[in-house]
Amino acid sequence: MATATKKKSKIALQPLGDKVVVSREESLDTTAGGIFLPDSAKDKPSRGTIIAVGNGKLLDDGSRGEIQVKKGDRVLFTSYAPETINLDDDEYLLMSESDILAVIE
Repeated sequence: MATATKKKSKIALQPLGDKVVVSREESLDTTAGGIFLPDSAKDKPSRGTIIAVGNGKLLDDGSRGEIQVKKGDRVLFTSYAPETINLDDDEYLLMSESDILAVIE
């Protein structure tokens, strides 16, 4: 179990259950051909790095299921799934573990 914190931030974010906190990768400023993209034309990447994980989904028998991802993993996720959270000028995404499609190795 990990808590999302930044060095300058005093706020700790601990997800519950099967939730994870992800820091989205930055979008590209230019195209492959060198054309500058304004903020309104940029696609938000559907990949990022896991900052914190919950303690697992509560199963029917009362035990906790093990989370398959861990802090520091780079992941691909569905673009419609995350809830956006802004803390101290930093943007984080809160999503269920099931919204993660793959781990980038």
